[in-house]
Amino acid sequence: MNKVKKLLLGLTIACGIGSTVKAQSIPPFHAGDRVAFVGNSITDGGHYHAYIWLYYMTHFPNMRITCYNVGIGGDNVKQMSDRFEAEVLPIKPTVMTLTWGMNDSGYFEWFKADAKTNYAKWSVDSAEARYNVFDAKLKQHSEFKKIFILGSPYDSTTTSNKNRFYPGKYAAFARLIDFQQATAKTNSWPYVDFNHPMTAINREWQKTDTNFSLTPYDRIHPDYAGHLVMAYLFLKAQGLAGKPVADFAVNAKTKAVSKSVNCTISNVSGSEGNISFDYLANSLPYAFDTVEFKGPWGQHGKQIEGIKYVPFMQDFDKEMLTVKGLKSGDYKLSMDGQEIGEWSSKDLEAGINLAEQTYTPEYQQALAIMQMNEERFEIERRLRNYAYVEFDLLKQKNLLYADNKAAMDSVNKESKKNPFIGGNRDNYIKAQYKAVRDGWQKEQDALVDEIYTVNKPVKHKVTLQLVD
Repeated sequence: MNKVKKLLLGLTIACGIGSTVKAQSIPPFHAGDRVAFVGNSITDGGHYHAYIWLYYMTHFPNMRITCYNVGIGGDNVKQMSDRFEAEVLPIKPTVMTLTWGMNDSGYFEWFKADAKTNYAKWSVDSAEARYNVFDAKLKQHSEFKKIFILGSPYDSTTTSNKNRFYPGKYAAFARLIDFQQATAKTNSWPYVDFNHPMTAINREWQKTDTNFSLTPYDRIHPDYAGHLVMAYLFLKAQGLAGKPVADFAVNAKTKAVSKSVNCTISNVSGSEGNISFDYLANSLPYAFDTVEFKGPWGQHGKQIEGIKYVPFMQDFDKEMLTVKGLKSGDYKLSMDGQEIGEWSSKDLEAGINLAEQTYTPEYQQALAIMQMNEERFEIERRLRNYAYVEFDLLKQKNLLYADNKAAMDSVNKESKKNPFIGGNRDNYIKAQYKAVRDGWQKEQDALVDEIYTVNKPVKHKVTLQLVD
């Protein structure tokens, strides 16, 4: 399939998926919110919560919130419940999201002789029973809102990975997703569905490419594009689609400003062939990561590839500049003296999306925020790796947060036979000291403070010059 056909297919599917998401099914965040994202490895090593926070950092620069990664790789819902008091309550959240079920629906158990009969029923029934214990705990805490996330899917249909197919897992996970949805409705708790829209994207793209998947490396963990899709679905469910970065229109002939949504346009001067004005937006564009990354669970790829699968730009990243009354011809657009590009008078009259231009001063400002948020994420990951060792190993040995010789001895012993503990051993050697953990937290806090200092939009001089 050539690139043009792929692009058209992507736009068609993206718009279709975007239209199926409810306009609003979960509440948007508010100033001062402390949001705990509780989950398994898809939350632990994933990016969807960082991408959601980046949207708030750039689109609502004066509305500070705080997001926390409270995921641990390998967790089932019982383990999430068991660490609720130690990990969630100390954060004092105003909002808690919960996603579970991937690990509860089993893996190698599906190869047992009785899997289709005994395990198929037991896996779901036991998971529901384990959740009900957690449900009782959650109902005791009315001080924070609960949001269910119907988790990203197990992809049973992709041909990208033939070694991670577990017969029966898809059906069991689907039953748990239905249970979560029903529970949310029973409790009158809002929920956002990642599972069905992402499955729909997989199935549509697999019609032309059987290797396609939003979880291409192990059928389980979304790649970076997949996490952008998840962020899109979350923000869409919060009712935030259609809120532009800015949308403004100027008439070069009359010097009139006919539209200024979420921005201020002033000091319009010049002529139909050379016009300038001052532009101050209330938001910044959303900056995409275009670098190839490799994640902790084998996922890699580029975040920006996600815009092929959902209409993120259309819904969340429109910074529209429209100029009418220009002389016919091509125009050079400059901002603060930096040339951005050339467009025809017809293009400018129809409107161009400045958020697509990565060298505007406001996009560069947003890129700096994105890089700081990624640095914050990497530091936070050290603390999550420490939490994994604490809850996956040391809690069972009655050494939770002991941080002593017995704990270190247990880590050393287990690391020789358990590759997951072994992979986190070096991090634990550092993190066992509270002073180190406190230092990492201070680094994160300093980065967030800096983000909310430099994320304020500034005024820019826009010039349109007729090209001879």
